[in-house]
Formats: sequence, structure tokens, C-alpha cells
Amino acid sequence: MTTQQRVLELRKILQKASYEYYVLDAPVMEDSVYDALYRELQSLESQYPELIAADSPTQRVGEKPASQFHSVQHHIPLYSLDNAFALEDTIAWQERCQKGLEHQQFLESVCELKIDGSAIALTYEQGLLVRGATRGDGTTGEDITSNIKTIRSIPLRLNLENPPDHLEIRGEAFLPIATFEQINQERSQQGEALFANPRNAAAGTLRQLDPRIVAQRRLDFFAYTVHLTDAAITSQWQALNFLQQIGFRVNPHRQLCHSLKELQAYYEHWQTARHDLPYMTDGMVIKLNDFGQQEKLGFTQKTPRWAIAWKYPAAEIPTIIEAVTVQVGRTGTLTPVAELRPVLLAGTTVSRATLHNSDRLAELDLHIGDTAIVRKAGEIIPEVVRILPELRPENAKRFMMPSHCPECGQPVVKPLDEAATRCVNRECPAIVRGAIEHWVSRDAMDINGIGDKLVRQLVAENQVKSIADLYHLTSEQLQALDRLGQKSADKIMAAIEKSKNQPWARVLYGLGIRHIGAVNAQNIADNFPNVELLANATPEAIASIYGIGEEIAQALYAWFQDQKNQDLVSRLKASGLQLVSDQKSQAIAINPRIAGKTFVVTGTLPTLKRDEAKDMIKNAGGKVTDSVSKKTNYLVVGADAGSKLEKARSLGVECISEPELLALIG
Repeated sequence: MTTQQRVLELRKILQKASYEYYVLDAPVMEDSVYDALYRELQSLESQYPELIAADSPTQRVGEKPASQFHSVQHHIPLYSLDNAFALEDTIAWQERCQKGLEHQQFLESVCELKIDGSAIALTYEQGLLVRGATRGDGTTGEDITSNIKTIRSIPLRLNLENPPDHLEIRGEAFLPIATFEQINQERSQQGEALFANPRNAAAGTLRQLDPRIVAQRRLDFFAYTVHLTDAAITSQWQALNFLQQIGFRVNPHRQLCHSLKELQAYYEHWQTARHDLPYMTDGMVIKLNDFGQQEKLGFTQKTPRWAIAWKYPAAEIPTIIEAVTVQVGRTGTLTPVAELRPVLLAGTTVSRATLHNSDRLAELDLHIGDTAIVRKAGEIIPEVVRILPELRPENAKRFMMPSHCPECGQPVVKPLDEAATRCVNRECPAIVRGAIEHWVSRDAMDINGIGDKLVRQLVAENQVKSIADLYHLTSEQLQALDRLGQKSADKIMAAIEKSKNQPWARVLYGLGIRHIGAVNAQNIADNFPNVELLANATPEAIASIYGIGEEIAQALYAWFQDQKNQDLVSRLKASGLQLVSDQKSQAIAINPRIAGKTFVVTGTLPTLKRDEAKDMIKNAGGKVTDSVSKKTNYLVVGADAGSKLEKARSLGVECISEPELLALIG
């Protein structure tokens, strides 16, 4: 079998496995087997870049971050839907359709759950995905193809032997609820504003300029419309089945209805059952099944006459704002929270609701004692939707954000380019507590036994003023605290000692630097394998890491420039924490000739294996990629270099030998 044949075979196997896993939800291949085959394909394409194809599974996250999105014209407009809010509205719509078709009987209809996400337009040519775009205004959207390719339930190539020259698909990109909650948890840990609901999170994710961030958020997709001229497909029901056959995920909870009674039963069932779904739905979409009937009824200027969205009533309820408290997060962000007269909302008792920030407060014009309409954003996070000023008590006082931190009393600041108000006193008890809680968390140092209550005691008793103080605690100090015996204290001391062995990436994440999540920390640690390299790196060198933008790079650079943070790192190092990825990294000095530069290694080197050469480059602060481009600084050339050498010469990339690499590293 030739290399090209093996690449084609691997591609076919992996595409089939992805379809069965992401679309049919019936995996037939072990993850370890899939990963091994994927790595084999990746290796072959790296060695023979001329064999890379647009529909290869390795190309789902292959684009560089975009500087901006470009507007594109939709070949077929994306119409919005008229809404029905009661059974009477749905009956009136059905009667309009019957009248327009001069039909006396109920018109067969397809019911589908209305997914609460973002509408997407996909274009396929000869079966290959060539464009993905946002809905925009229905006529013009934004080209987000590189982001669309990261969604595993969207096929890069259709499962068709003889695909049409051109095919348009419509569907909904969405975030599963569990993923949404995880993203918000990570944003909370990083001191960032939370997404209000999965819909907003999905829309914001799709417009990320970096496809790697999109891939990390694991968007999903349901297809619901296909535009084609195949005479064999004459109905929406057939079209949905066809979409599933050619590789798309189609919502399984669709139903073909033959009476108004069936429509109503579908609506009533899912009004309750939707709360058990792993994604958000805010209603049902009803479409006439017959394409001939759809064509005859046509469209208004904005909506199809043959479809309607029957929305579920929003879970909103009025209650009284009895007070407003202000929470201080670990990064110093002040968040106003409405203290409510307890009310039952969407099955749970709600007594508090976020007010987000000072901008939102000003928008609401909130006064203590106001009657507020409260809902669960995305049916998860309670929030104040609006105020009813007509019910405002006399002499009610408007709530204003404090000018001083409620925890430490120091003045707060509000940067002009941010919505957040912050306490900048790093010794603020709230910031110290937040920093310690983050440090001991599972994704960071994973120190069992140190919970929120113990952290509060340690800070209140001035036993711990920074994370470094944890490593100077004694069992006797812990035993002096409330409800802590010797056995528990000894366990905590053992957990603290064990945390010294956590890898450098976890330490970096645990430092709580703004914008540095667990994934970013691992990526940065891979490229800067010890703290000295990172502390001395320029913002440009940090930003050169794929997936790390200028904002993150500036945040890291500024953090390490602060003398108090440098002192913290020194204390952690003296306590024995792992601030280096491996022992050999410690022996490599910072080399400004290497740091931030991009290398490609090709051919057979005289004394080093390729991986050894790559590790040396990374440990010295350089970046290693598999393909030559204009951004490549050096091509390290060995015997039988092949096409990469030719491409480097054509681009004017400097080519060096192994001895020259060793001399460059020093």
C-alpha cells in the first residue's frame, strides 16, 4: 500500500468513526484506537504535506487566528419565523395555511424542537464543505468557516457517492448545558464575566477569532433544512432523514403530526420534558411537511408562511429587591447581587440574582425596594430582567456601586475599557481567599481538605496572607483552628506536601493570572517549560504561541513584571514546587536568539533524533511547528530533507544544520 493510499484509508476510517460517535451517538471504536489512527494520519500528513486535503480530520483546527471576519452574501436567504405564544395562535396559523391552499382538512406537519442556539448556513461543493456563515440579517452573514470546521457533528465531506455540485444546509449551532456550565465555572475562576445563557455563549464562541478557542468549547450542531432539487425528496420528513444519511446530526425528537391534537400533545409533552434535555430549547417549530404546499404558500418579506415557532412561556416572575450586596472575586472584581424576597422560579426557590456590573445597574436604574422581574438566564443563573418603576415605593434610594471595597475599605477603580469595577489591593481578604481557593482547587494544586470554611479561618486569623504561606503552615497551627483535630490537620499537611509534585502547568494555572485557564496554562507550559523562560519572555514571544493572543500575552508579561509576583515565585520555588517541566530544562539558559523564534525540523540529523532537537528548541524558548510558512524563522535540515527544504528556499527561510542549531542554542 502506498503512502497516499494509507492516508486515504485512514481518512475514511476516522470520518466513519466520527459520524458514528458524534451523529449517531453509537461509538464503535475505542478512543485509544481512534487517537492512534489520528496520530498516524497526522504524522503522514506532516511528512507529506502535499497529501493534506481540506476534508481531512486533522484540518478541523488548522486555521490561524483571523484578524476579522468577512461579510458574505447568502445564496439562499435565512428567514426568521413568526411566533405563536398560545394554542389559538397556532390554530390561526393552520387556518391561514388551509385557506391559502384551499384545503379543508388539517395539513400534515412536522414538529421539531426549537434549539436555543445560533443559526448557521453551510455550503458544500462536490460534497466538500467550502463555507460556513452566521445568519446575520438573513441576507448577509459573516464567514466563520474555520470555526465551523471545529464542530465535530458537521461533516467536512458529505456521505454521498455522487454529491451535487452545490448544496446548502441550514441548522443550529449550540452549546450543551454541561459545557456551558463548565465554561462559566472556568470564567468565574479566572475573574471573567459569565455568559448569561448557552445561546449567548454559542454566539460569542462562533465569533471568536481563534479556532482553537472554539474547538475547546465543544459546540454541537443540529441540521434542519437542506436546499436541493432532488425530485425523490418531496417533504420535510424525508429531508430530515436524508440529512442524517449524508452525515449530519438531526434532532431525534421530531414528530410527524396529522392533527391539531397531536401538535398540542407534542407541545405539552416537551414543555415539561425539555428540562431533562442536555441542551436548551425554547419552543417547537412547526412546518408543513409537503414541499409542494410550502412552495405554493411561499414567503412574506421576512418569514415563511408555511412555518411557525410555538414558543414556551418564559420562566419570569416578579419579586421585591430587599437589598443589594457586593461580592469581591479573587481578581478583585466587584459583582452586585440582588437580595430578593424568596420566590419559586422554574422549580427552585430563588433569593439572590446577579446584577452583573455597574453598567447593568445604571441600565436598570435599580432602587432598593423595587419590584423586579426575575428569570433564570438560560434557565440556570437567576438574573434581574427589568424593573417596574411604576411600583417603586416613595423615597426609595437608588443603589450605587461603592467607591471603596466592601472587604478591605480601599478605593476601587473602573478602567474605561472594562465594565468591571475592581479592588486593586492585593492584600484584600476577599482577593487572598479567592487566590487560595483557586490554588487548592482540583484543576490546580488539588489540595484535599482545604475548603472554603478553612480558607476563611486561615485568612481571618492571619495565618495565610498568600498562597506561599500554605507551605509554611504547621500541624499545630491547623489544630488551633475551630473543629480541626490532629488527624485532620496531619492529612492536610500531607496534601500540601504532595502538591509540591504537581507539574509546572498546574502551578501556572494555580497562580490565578487573568485569562489563564487550565488549557492555556498547559499550552504555555509546553512552550515555556520553566518559569525563568516565561518570566523573561517578551509579549511578542508569548503571543507567538498558537492560540495565545495579545491580551493573554500582555496579562502574563505584566504579571511577571510585578516585583511582588516575582517574590511570590521565589518563595514557591524555595518551598520546592515544580516550576519546570523536566530536569533537563533547568540546565538550559535563556537564549534571546531562540526565544520566540519558529523552527521546523526536517530530514535525518547526524546525532540527534528529531524529537530531541525539538525538545532542545522548546526548552530554549523556541517554537516548533510541522510545516514551513512565511512565519518560519529557521529550517533545521538533515539528510533526505525533501519538499520542506524546497519550500523554505522558495520563501527565503534560513536553513541551518544540526551543528549550527547547537551553536545557536549555545
